[in-house]
Amino acid sequence: MTIDDDRPETPPPAHVVGQDLSRLSVAELRARVGLLHAEIARIEEALRLKDDVRSAADSLFKF
Repeated sequence: MTIDDDRPETPPPAHVVGQDLSRLSVAELRARVGLLHAEIARIEEALRLKDDVRSAADSLFKF
């Protein structure tokens, strides 16, 4: 028995870019599209927040 035996197994990722989609049902494919849309929105929000911070820093250090 190793130290890692008590750790819960990490679930596989919900989607892997480039994976074979031929075995997925229409419902599964639609669910993945929804998942990916939500992830795109999350990434765009993170970008917006980083842009806001950078803009604030740029305006603070302009002379």
